[in-house]
Amino acid sequence: MAHSPFGRLLREWRALRGMSQLALATEAGVSPRHLSFVETGRSQPSREMVLRLAEALDVPLRERNALLGAAGFAAVYRESALGAPALEPVERMLAFLLERYEPFPAYLLDRCTRVVRANRAGLATFAPFARDAEPWREKPLNMLRLTLHPDGLRPYIVNFEEVASSLLVRLARDAALAGADEEMGALVEEVRALPGLPESVRVPDLTRPPAPILAVHMKRDDFELRFFTMLTTLGTPQDVTLQDLHIESFMPADAATEARLRELAAGGARAG
Repeated sequence: MAHSPFGRLLREWRALRGMSQLALATEAGVSPRHLSFVETGRSQPSREMVLRLAEALDVPLRERNALLGAAGFAAVYRESALGAPALEPVERMLAFLLERYEPFPAYLLDRCTRVVRANRAGLATFAPFARDAEPWREKPLNMLRLTLHPDGLRPYIVNFEEVASSLLVRLARDAALAGADEEMGALVEEVRALPGLPESVRVPDLTRPPAPILAVHMKRDDFELRFFTMLTTLGTPQDVTLQDLHIESFMPADAATEARLRELAAGGARAG
């Protein structure tokens, strides 16, 4: 018997999460027999069952809509454009959070690390490292590409191998969680193919536990900054766009960096 489109997608997600039929059935509160019939197309899942299985598999909202469509149901989770009235309260709060990080740089990024918004410090901090090169001309800027590209920030990151390894491990984990996200998959392949990446970085070690923070040491001539980065996500988003967003902030790792950032902020305020 031919497998149903939903059954095929469900098996792919179950394999991606490393769950047996029995484990998934137990987690979702359905019988293993019924789950087996759903995967083989002998039984049609209800809308409620699709959502329970997606929740048990921790499927991103974007892909939950795809599962619903494959089972013959309408999408449940909307994907609002930034600037839409429905997102106005959340966008206002995100802008508030970015401002509160001042004078330290913070960026609102989407799932492929494009810079959606930045605070004033975020715009000013990396200016001393900027060059007339493709990664800097990209609109919007892509934070991952800018960090790893040889014409981006790479020449100025003293601990580049450590930073690149951590970022590629994070990207690989995010891509695995996202499943069949073609755009994210393409980004993974692109950055792995960048010239000059150490072999230890090109194929990330996913068995390594993620570090609690990422230390970044940057230096160009006598301009030197030491950061640790922090990620902030929305806890329970019900919109695909919001689930894709997170704030990445760069906090000073020493007193000298904090003083330099405060100087940059003061200079920007005077210029304004």
